[in-house]
Amino acid sequence: MQRDFGIDHIRAELTARIAAIDLKADRLTAGALASELDEVRRIAQTNGLLPAVTVAQVLESALAEGERGALIHGWLSILHDAIRCDRFDRPACDVYAAACSVRLAN
Repeated sequence: MQRDFGIDHIRAELTARIAAIDLKADRLTAGALASELDEVRRIAQTNGLLPAVTVAQVLESALAEGERGALIHGWLSILHDAIRCDRFDRPACDVYAAACSVRLAN
């Protein structure tokens, strides 16, 4: 039961961080945005939220390739969903990576 409380707390913290990043994403430099996403990725990885790690890595790669704007906001939405995912296995990570690819294609 303690683990459930702990993961709920981590998810709440990450959700708040993502909301804050989303609000200021258009004003942040790519480097600052990547730094904030790296912190989200690090916390997610430390706590076993592997689908969120996958999405954060996609976002960081997109920023490195120069992506900005609406696409970033869409991926932040996917990252929010990934944090709430109850699965931590490779197939779940693959589903979220595919969702990011679909978002990129549209």
